[in-house]
Amino acid sequence: MSLKDWITATLQERLEPARLVVEDESHRHVGHAGWREGGETHFRIDVVSAAFEGKSRVERHRMVNAALAGAFERGLHALAIQAKAPGE
Repeated sequence: MSLKDWITATLQERLEPARLVVEDESHRHVGHAGWREGGETHFRIDVVSAAFEGKSRVERHRMVNAALAGAFERGLHALAIQAKAPGE
């Protein structure tokens, strides 16, 4: 399973999002720290979930990072997160 698929499946399971977009942006970081041939090192996530209601931006990011802790062990170097509650 690709890292992108793993991230998608994990966030679907943990956050039950109303919207989820996972984009591999590794091609934009060629030659930068953490980049490696084959990609899957830099991702951007846009997620909308009721799990974020009443949470601060920092708390939301911590929730996503905690859910994806295993991704860093699989080679993830950087993660850009946009996390919103429905209606935001």
